[in-house]
Amino acid sequence: MTLPNEPPLQKLQFYVTTGYSCGYLPNRLAQSLIASPQHLIDATVYSGLIQQGFRRSGKFSYRPHCENCRECVAVRIILQDFTPSRSQKRAFKKHQNLSTRILPVAFYEEHYALYASYQKARHTTELLNQDDESLQDEKPEQDETEQYLNFLCQTNVESVMVEFRENSQLKMVSVIDIVRDGISAVYTFYQVHDSKSSSTKVSFGTYNILWQVEWAKSLNLPYLYLGYWIKDSKKMAYKQNFKPLEKLLDGEWTQKI
Repeated sequence: MTLPNEPPLQKLQFYVTTGYSCGYLPNRLAQSLIASPQHLIDATVYSGLIQQGFRRSGKFSYRPHCENCRECVAVRIILQDFTPSRSQKRAFKKHQNLSTRILPVAFYEEHYALYASYQKARHTTELLNQDDESLQDEKPEQDETEQYLNFLCQTNVESVMVEFRENSQLKMVSVIDIVRDGISAVYTFYQVHDSKSSSTKVSFGTYNILWQVEWAKSLNLPYLYLGYWIKDSKKMAYKQNFKPLEKLLDGEWTQKI
């Protein structure tokens, strides 16, 4: 991988983490390239970094930098060319009754309760419709609340939290970054055991991406950044259903998926 060389990024320094267990492919070690110092990474600088395949976890900007693996591929939806499939249209219609509210990034007790429930369900039922794109080498002694605060309640770029409610009941929350040429889906968590969603096998996650597509279009932005896609990871499989999808290869965005 090449290092970013755009003028706004030249003041940054980059270092590689030690190896840690890969969260996506079994029996592999992963490493990340970290951009620093954090205080120099504002909305403008991050817009350049995301075009180079970086992501954000709290105030950390990183991208995969594994010595013998190139499976993590940064992807983005080309919004002007995107047309939802029939099943995606059904998912969108099914959840159109959800109301939305855009909030500043902060700690909200109700959000955290939903997040904790979502994490518990994911780890106990293997219901994995979203990939956790936080840094994989977080200290194990961090409790869940601290992880949540560091991962989703801190930002040094332009970010928002979006609530999705049904009859005033919180169903889903998304953290979204706004960058120069699009929006970036940081993380989404939702009510896993929602009876309507599970009985009809309609995913909140699918609806959420379609909502973000429409929101980005309303902002006159051309792309929706979806993070990393891995061909052999089931956690990442849903991303290839949103086409046309560009992927970053050797520093160039190319439409291949």
